[in-house]
Amino acid sequence: MPHNLQALAEKALAAAKAAGAGAADVLAVAGDSLSIEVRQGALEHAEWAEGVDLGLRVLIGKRQACISISDIRDDAIETAAARAVAMARLAPEDAYCGLADPDQLSALRAADGLELEEPGDAPNPADLQALACQAEAAALAVKGVAQVQSAGADWSRHNLWLAASNGFSGGYARSSHSLAAVAISGTGTAMERDWAAESRIFKGDMPSAEDIGQRAGARAVARSGPRKPPTGAYPVLYDERVASGLIGHLLSAINGAAIARGASWLRDALGEAVLPEGMDLVENPRRARSAASRPFDAEGLPTHARSWVEDGRLQGYVLDLATARKLGMDATGNAARGTGGPPAPSTTNLALTQGSLSREDLLREMGTGLLITSLIGSSINATTGDYSRGASGFWVENGEIAGPVNECTVAGNLRPMLASLIAGNDAQMHKSHQIPSLLVEGLTIAGA
Repeated sequence: MPHNLQALAEKALAAAKAAGAGAADVLAVAGDSLSIEVRQGALEHAEWAEGVDLGLRVLIGKRQACISISDIRDDAIETAAARAVAMARLAPEDAYCGLADPDQLSALRAADGLELEEPGDAPNPADLQALACQAEAAALAVKGVAQVQSAGADWSRHNLWLAASNGFSGGYARSSHSLAAVAISGTGTAMERDWAAESRIFKGDMPSAEDIGQRAGARAVARSGPRKPPTGAYPVLYDERVASGLIGHLLSAINGAAIARGASWLRDALGEAVLPEGMDLVENPRRARSAASRPFDAEGLPTHARSWVEDGRLQGYVLDLATARKLGMDATGNAARGTGGPPAPSTTNLALTQGSLSREDLLREMGTGLLITSLIGSSINATTGDYSRGASGFWVENGEIAGPVNECTVAGNLRPMLASLIAGNDAQMHKSHQIPSLLVEGLTIAGA
């Protein structure tokens, strides 16, 4: 069902003003989604969801409160606005909260040219079911696959509109197609599981269902018969599938919320080397056909490309308005929010400088060590950078994969880990985080 989100947002702002708010902003989101799962060639689960949510933030002086509703009747909006104002009156003061000044606002109020939405109606459920069945069949056709735990196809479209009492009003839409399969090899206690999944804005950019299913099956079979790796200090290669998580720890450490609390191992590192010389980490929020792109941030500020790390050295912190004010810096246009809370700093599309070596070249470079394809759990000390995670993947000897391994832990400290990175050349260009396989020297592996 179509909704005029701009009109709903303006109605919520008017209700907040009438209830006594000094300032307010509202995020209105309308979404439709279709999800299909199959098992043994037959439909197992089908779900259609649609709805509208309003997230209203009101400010009275330096006090603020947020409220979200999915009832968009006039009286419900008025009641929610009154409740939000009452909450704000009781909230503690926050010296750094507040809307953007009008001269800070983005002149771009739509996503024209970013290609974030595929035109047209929702796909036929039968077509999604057929794709899921094709992926399942391809996985089952891989020798050694015992069963497919799940195969599913999804589609979604979301429209959003952001409006504020400072004069900002703008919105855009997103859509996505996705397909995934999870395959299992072996039986009983010897079962091993792995997966493959792909997501694109445009259906025509998706790889085939057969390719996705075959990859899931091949990965599951490759994990058959794992053992524990030896304990000791060895180089570790993070496969492209998990390498973005390693860079994610750096992003968490330069997030303005962590910096403002003093709870970051990079809190005093501006201008210092955090990656190897010659390596850049670049954000481009307006990359076309990328799921994380956005023309403006959640506070109506313009988004633009920037280097968080340049030639290995940290160039800045990821800031929304509140954290920027607290740190005495300028906001970077990186605010994100849902309908349930206030804005917070967050990044969008990222690209790490790639190297010249393939994953196979990196395996030969490492000699003997661990190739990680899956990570579980996490023990990261935010203030020191001490790092410990459960891992599984493959043991490498003399530059060749010797066999699968699991039930091990890798540990180190993020500062020297990131400083020693050797990047591969296998980043996936369709992903919002274009991070290649990453080789790290000298981690401690706890295994057998």
